[in-house]
Amino acid sequence: MVGGTDDNRTPSGPPRRWPGRVFDRGVDPDPRFSLANERTFLAWIRTSLALFAAGVALEALTLPIAPGLRRAAAVVLILLGAAAPVQAFLGWLRTEAALRLGRSLPPPTLAVPLGLGLVIAGALILIGLLV
Repeated sequence: MVGGTDDNRTPSGPPRRWPGRVFDRGVDPDPRFSLANERTFLAWIRTSLALFAAGVALEALTLPIAPGLRRAAAVVLILLGAAAPVQAFLGWLRTEAALRLGRSLPPPTLAVPLGLGLVIAGALILIGLLV
């Protein structure tokens, strides 16, 4: 306790929540909406894990795919796996802020790059199988 308050409370008493740029504005939405937003965040995290696993498996398993194309597809999948948590966090931030301010929900920030990356990885695998 410092000056009559503990570290997680503002001087007026209610607990501080991180990130302040989201929780310090607007009003709390219906908890069901915030929980749905959290589930979407977790779905992006699961997607990230699946992309990492696919990239590692593609490189680790002996598959009848041209080695250079197999490695390129694996790298693309691993990079997409690294981008998905960025989408998860940015999407959660933007959606929570929109809910608190009564605005329209924003589209996924990285949906197009992630989709294009999957098309590229699929094309590399297909070409690698045919060569």
